Amino acid sequence: MGSDKALREHLLYLLQGDGAHLDFEASVKDLPASLRGKRPKGAAHSPWEVLEHLRITQRDILESTHNANHVSPDFPAGHWPSAQAPADEKAWNKSAYAFRIDLKALTNLVTSASTDLFAPIPNTDGQTILRKVFLAADHNAYHLGELVLLRRMLGAWQ
Repeated sequence: MGSDKALREHLLYLLQGDGAHLDFEASVKDLPASLRGKRPKGAAHSPWEVLEHLRITQRDILESTHNANHVSPDFPAGHWPSAQAPADEKAWNKSAYAFRIDLKALTNLVTSASTDLFAPIPNTDGQTILRKVFLAADHNAYHLGELVLLRRMLGAWQ
């Protein structure tokens, strides 16, 4: 197997939550709506806040890979929602759906033969698609783990 193909397969493995990393679907599956906006005692965030943070940040990273004029939200405030709880079931589902769509776009970027993983991204300090994909995967893994911890604290994890 060529090294480029192997690298892409390893990136997909990391992005999709295989191995030591939990996947997105498992982390949100069957979370009761009544707990989505709850902050367990001692926790800084609710499951909703973490889901929205995942969505906002992943979108920011994805946009920065192909839009030279992209401006990231203010950090850190612009990467977190203003509300502790989703407005309703539709808001939760919309956020989860958007996360899935952007994750699919990242995986498509990795699998596309036309993507040069090592080429510098215009208007950056030499950042590459490879670096952005690692950033997204690392960030997602961290906060999906946080989401599981919140669920455990709320009594909503097997």
